[in-house]
Amino acid sequence: MIITIIAWIVLGAIAGYIAKMLIPGEEGLGVVGTIGLGIVGAIVAGLVTHLITGNPAGAAGGGDVVNIWSIVVAVIGAVIAVFAYRMLTGRGRTT
Repeated sequence: MIITIIAWIVLGAIAGYIAKMLIPGEEGLGVVGTIGLGIVGAIVAGLVTHLITGNPAGAAGGGDVVNIWSIVVAVIGAVIAVFAYRMLTGRGRTT
């Protein structure tokens, strides 16, 4: 389980960076803050997906911790976390 969490942290860091590129605008956290949001989003998304599927990898893949499905889940979780942060703080809106 510890290896899985470490993998989700690494995936979350990458997913946070990808989320920064996918969602235009500025949330005021910088790259490091966005990566932190990505880590949180990826871990939460991974745990939720694990609860739904029962797969330790967190998605519909095999027994591997890192696979295409876990990367997709991490990126989706990171994008949701960045979007939620921006909605809660009112940042990132362009007028």
